[in-house]
Amino acid sequence: MILAASVPPSTEKPAGRIRQKNQEAIIKAAEEEFARHGFKGTSMNTIAQNVGLPKANLHYYFSSKQGLYQAVLLNILQLWDGAFDSLTVDSDPAQALADFIRAKMEYSRRYPKASRIYAMEVISGGETLAKVLGQDYQDWFKGRTAVFERWIASGKMAPVDPAHLIFLLWGSTQHYADFSSQICRVTGRSRLTKVDYDQATANLISIILRGCGLTPPTTA
Repeated sequence: MILAASVPPSTEKPAGRIRQKNQEAIIKAAEEEFARHGFKGTSMNTIAQNVGLPKANLHYYFSSKQGLYQAVLLNILQLWDGAFDSLTVDSDPAQALADFIRAKMEYSRRYPKASRIYAMEVISGGETLAKVLGQDYQDWFKGRTAVFERWIASGKMAPVDPAHLIFLLWGSTQHYADFSSQICRVTGRSRLTKVDYDQATANLISIILRGCGLTPPTTA
């Protein structure tokens, strides 16, 4: 879910498709560099070289390294939280939570570097994140907690604190990306495989849902 607006292929102009493709490539290359070197150690010139664009062209899309870094953080948040965007009081709590955990774990498996960028930003004080998590994001968060409150009030799930439940969902699913080296060392693995992630996902779904008084949905 890149920041550029998505336009159906049948109506999108060639220039628009090229712009979106370049933005996606730039953000992907930036994630690699920010994950490897952090914000201070990352060079816009290196990102431009990795994408195959002149540095001047890179500045056409993102005027500064700070702006590109903010775009990377926003892209991470949009990908993470997209699974919760359609959450409503009519949603089935067990299915909604299970779907979110699966989506978030799959994102951690496929894009671990993006998760580590976010973790490093938070650990370093979250100065840039403070500019990203504005009133709109706070309103989005309140909207999610309100749905949980309605579920609890109607007896659909156990009375847990919605905010802390969301924090638990965030932290537990990101753990497998941010602390994979620790997990591998204590379990004797060389790396985490898709099977490892699938097993972890099933366990998180069982633990979290049962803690909310819910029965994990059966999978096909």
